[in-house]
Amino acid sequence: MSDLETFRSETRAWLEANCPPEMRKPVAGDEDVFWGGRNTKFASEPQRVWFERMRDKGWTVPDWPTEYGGGGLDGAQHKVLREEMARISARPPLSSFGIWMLGPALLKYGTEAQKKEYLPQIAAGKIRWCQGYSEPNAGSDLASIQTRAESDGDHYVINGQKIWTSYANYADWIFCLVRTDPQAKKHDGISFILFDMASTGVTTKPILLISGKSPFCETFFDNVRVPKSHVVGTVNRGWDVAKYLLQHERAMISDLGGRGASRPLGQVAADSVGQDQQGRLDDPMLRGQIATFDVDEAAMACAAERAVDLAKAGQGHPAFSSAMKYYGTELNKRRYEILMSAGGVDALEWESARSQDGARARAWLRTKANSIEGGTSEVMLGIVAKRILDLPGA
Repeated sequence: MSDLETFRSETRAWLEANCPPEMRKPVAGDEDVFWGGRNTKFASEPQRVWFERMRDKGWTVPDWPTEYGGGGLDGAQHKVLREEMARISARPPLSSFGIWMLGPALLKYGTEAQKKEYLPQIAAGKIRWCQGYSEPNAGSDLASIQTRAESDGDHYVINGQKIWTSYANYADWIFCLVRTDPQAKKHDGISFILFDMASTGVTTKPILLISGKSPFCETFFDNVRVPKSHVVGTVNRGWDVAKYLLQHERAMISDLGGRGASRPLGQVAADSVGQDQQGRLDDPMLRGQIATFDVDEAAMACAAERAVDLAKAGQGHPAFSSAMKYYGTELNKRRYEILMSAGGVDALEWESARSQDGARARAWLRTKANSIEGGTSEVMLGIVAKRILDLPGA
């Protein structure tokens, strides 16, 4: 056997022995996801066991260096691990903006002291992070941020407001864009800084969405003092860090297009619609929609694998994450449109034990934000047109 085949065999055996059966079922909602953090609580004993076993193996961040709490896997090994986890529908042991977004930025731009301070804590689920990017007048035009960081000795004093800060009311720390030189050009004079959400002067206010949930917040900074050593990268060059992180954020959001550990659409629809005598979904129109969707979902999965392989080989296009973000979020919106159609009137239930507190309807409404957050679909298409297809500007 080749080394990679041996690794696959050993990984498969380890996952079979260590992933609890409960962790091979689709998550029921945010409450069923382990986010980590200093105030975290496990939803169940199997969730704790699964997380701790994967953490101890370094597989919460399999491809990070071992000295930072990772598994030290190369690209081929990491791909095998993903495939073997998908084979048994194993859940991710830890969901974290630190893993998806901040970690890669620290690995590229952070000082060695910052890497040793934050990366092991991210890998161990000890810090829950939120993202301080968008502002009321700086959404798609992110470089228009006005939150200021004024120099005061060894500290910056931060004043301003952020919006759409996902889970800020639960986060321990924030990675934040601030303007350190208000006289500089629009994309200059911005710095990328980290600070504790428990700092004096930080307040949050949840924003209620049409889904009836509040994953987003307004976040306010009133004379928040932050050590200058918390700046990641070069002062006034935070836009470089911000752009790099956005590539990873958009790749993360594009994962919404994948099915993950959830059941195929046809199986879910059969629960409501039933099957004909040949075992097919008993609604030919819906069957056709799902077949088309399944083909697109498979194409998305192949594109995602190709993107990962190219990135690991150093051949990835920096704008390809925008194409994936567009395709993934639009695909996820289609998924829930089909689920709502398949569920009929029952899918519209808003509050009941049978519907798990209207889980399907609320999730369907939540998907409407997918094509806005992390860059609107229109902006993503513009990036693809200019940077990948080299089309002329308007």
